[in-house]
Amino acid sequence: MILGCLCLIGELVSLTANSPASRHVGDAAAQDFINRHVARIRPLEIAVGLAWWEANTTGSDEAFARKEQAQNRLDAALADPQAFAELQRIRTQTDVQDPLLKRQLDVLYLQYLEKQVDPELLKQITAKANAIEKAFNVYRAKVDGKEMTDSEVRKVLRDSRDSAQRQAVWEASKGVGKVVEADLKELVGLRNQAARKLGFRNYHHMMLHLAEQNQEEVVRLFDELDTLTRGPFLQMKQTIDARLAAHCGVAVDELRPWHYHDPFFQEAPAIYETSLDAVYARVDILDLCRRFFAGIGLPVDDVLARSDLYERKGKSPHAFCTDIDREGDVRVLANIVPNEYWMATMLHELGHAVYSSKNIPQSVPYVLRSESHILTTEGIAMLFEQFSKRADWLQQMGVKVDDPEAFDRTGRAMRRNQLLIFSRWCQVMLRFEKAMYENPDQDLNKLWWDLVKKYQAVRRPEGRDAPDYASKIHIVSAPCYYHNYMMGELFACQVHHTIARDILKTTPDKASYVGRKEIGDFLKQRVFAPGRTLAWNALTEHGTGQKLNAKAFAADFASP
Repeated sequence: MILGCLCLIGELVSLTANSPASRHVGDAAAQDFINRHVARIRPLEIAVGLAWWEANTTGSDEAFARKEQAQNRLDAALADPQAFAELQRIRTQTDVQDPLLKRQLDVLYLQYLEKQVDPELLKQITAKANAIEKAFNVYRAKVDGKEMTDSEVRKVLRDSRDSAQRQAVWEASKGVGKVVEADLKELVGLRNQAARKLGFRNYHHMMLHLAEQNQEEVVRLFDELDTLTRGPFLQMKQTIDARLAAHCGVAVDELRPWHYHDPFFQEAPAIYETSLDAVYARVDILDLCRRFFAGIGLPVDDVLARSDLYERKGKSPHAFCTDIDREGDVRVLANIVPNEYWMATMLHELGHAVYSSKNIPQSVPYVLRSESHILTTEGIAMLFEQFSKRADWLQQMGVKVDDPEAFDRTGRAMRRNQLLIFSRWCQVMLRFEKAMYENPDQDLNKLWWDLVKKYQAVRRPEGRDAPDYASKIHIVSAPCYYHNYMMGELFACQVHHTIARDILKTTPDKASYVGRKEIGDFLKQRVFAPGRTLAWNALTEHGTGQKLNAKAFAADFASP
């Protein structure tokens, strides 16, 4: 079955070069356009990747200027009206028979379509987003005259029993919202202007279309998830609220956003009997990552060698993985601190890294040599992230865990709580961005807190009227993206259940990947090898036998 699927992909990839269909006039025109596109666009895409990396690792004005210039050059090339007209003509007026060529044309059409607006408008959008991202990168919360790193903010919100201190730090972390609010509102207007010129209702509607998603179908899926998770979430949150209130010496009805450990309550508060951080304080996170991924046949040494992994001033305080050239130059930016959060983060980012041109065959055409969709790469990252909370994984990796049973009880509770909490947070992000782009002139502060109350059951601080929504960098740097994280979780659960059933012959809760190279083989063959030759739901069915659904997620997290 697996080998047959792989052979089918191999046949599809080689069809253009070797079959009679490649000599068809429509196919010849398509291949000629694709060849000219790659020759023209690939160097520009690489330049953007390198400039983006430099800007985020240095934070310098010069690097951000180069990043903006590189993006403008790429945008201008994709905005070429003659190239777009030729692409449209080939897609609609010629008889392209090769399915692989058709797929490339469809992907290129979406890529070009987004840029078919006034070049000056595109430059304005890039400049505005660039300026906001730079503000995020250099911003540090300041309390009593002292700057705090993102990790220091998280430590106070996790450990402090002083509600006044927690509030001061939380409010300081949100201060970036006021810094960027005006620019962000202007950016939203520019994005909507571009979308409407292309015939879309608004930017959110356009971005989902460009990602091969239907806005109404995505909202329906999230409505189902709301129904699925609301009861279990509220029940779980009662326990969390009681413990947080006791920790800070306040009544439950006095809890406010700064009591929830994470600035956005998108992660599970650390309220458990056992600290998972204690184990990771004495281990080498990078060594664990190297050995784990090598053990499943997906080594990452070359990725780590190119990466930038520790905190310093001016550098982006976040984490991400980037594929520079679709030929194996894959890198991770991180700010590692020896705790469970960063263990999970590194497993996550390296999950992105192994689902990249490292393991997508070079025989897949450049246009399609990337993950099937942003949700599928997020899903693979989440698939690996789960192991940081499992004692059996650590022990099999040679790490001593003093009380494995207590670690696992805590780990299971953390993971269930985290996924329920995260599902509710994703509801906020999806619905906020959708409503913001539909009506950017409404009271966005009120919209934000109304959604936070409805989906996260967190109270708005009395008298607070601040642009807290603007302190979430993803609204700027990854707009209309966040729902894919949740869909990625569904994908991760579905793939994990498939691996447990078909490869490891066990139940999902007992499935451990350590040393099992057949898991790497499965992922390379069933998930990575197609690249973007398959759209996301076709890829999901190819890898798991079913289209994307919530059954596996519900089995794992929506029951006690």
